[in-house]
Amino acid sequence: MVKRILYLLLVLSTFSCNYLLEDKSQKVAKEKALQRIEKEKALEKQNEPTKPEATEFYEPVPPTVHPYAQDGVPSDAIVLFDGSNFDAWEHTKDGRPVEWVLNNDGSMAVKDKSGDIRTKQSFGSVQLHLEWKSPAKVQGKGQNRGNSGVFLQGRYEVQVLDNNDNDTYVNGQVGSIYKQSVPLAKASVPSGKWNTYDIIYHAPEFDELGKKIKSATITVLHNGVLIQDHFEIEGTTEYIGWPKNKPHGKAPLQLQDHGDNSRVSYRNIWVRALD
Repeated sequence: MVKRILYLLLVLSTFSCNYLLEDKSQKVAKEKALQRIEKEKALEKQNEPTKPEATEFYEPVPPTVHPYAQDGVPSDAIVLFDGSNFDAWEHTKDGRPVEWVLNNDGSMAVKDKSGDIRTKQSFGSVQLHLEWKSPAKVQGKGQNRGNSGVFLQGRYEVQVLDNNDNDTYVNGQVGSIYKQSVPLAKASVPSGKWNTYDIIYHAPEFDELGKKIKSATITVLHNGVLIQDHFEIEGTTEYIGWPKNKPHGKAPLQLQDHGDNSRVSYRNIWVRALD
């Protein structure tokens, strides 16, 4: 019995000593960390500039862009559609000339079941401006009313839809990143009136093995209202299943023919390359 008591006392004594040693080492580590922080603060204060010129620089000089140089379009923008022709576009499926309707008001309209169209030129990161409207004469409901879409790099869709008095799943409503991101607000004008989309898109990055190392991001203003705020795109737009992330480079912009007599129109489409 005495031996057991002595043994327990020895164990407790050892534990107490270890605890005190650990506690002491922790205190020493904290003190060293605090001393290091204080030294860094003192060094920053010592090296802080004392003249305004020390924090001013003059290169690189940003390029000058005239915001309304091309009939209201920025001077460095590529005009993709001005209402006069389809020269910048082709059908996505086979590259044939565009069969969509060229309207007298300077807009184009989806020709039902003719197929999606895409730009002949490929793009990476962009600032994109376009205007669209759904028909004033409403027909259909849910996803079958005034449905189209804007595809960045032919893969990532910003939804176009007549959502006025027309509910649907919220990650598929107007202004959504389809099946991925619900818009922050619904900012549509009445059916038959022109909407604007202003989109800032940064393309994804892939390593040499094809693995995605940086997601694409997108910001969308709908009629001047922020509805997507630097959203990290999860991958390709998929109607069924999860987004995919196969490696790719620059690719065309694409407009959707939903195939259900959407009668959606587009006009004033221009883009500024950001890379």
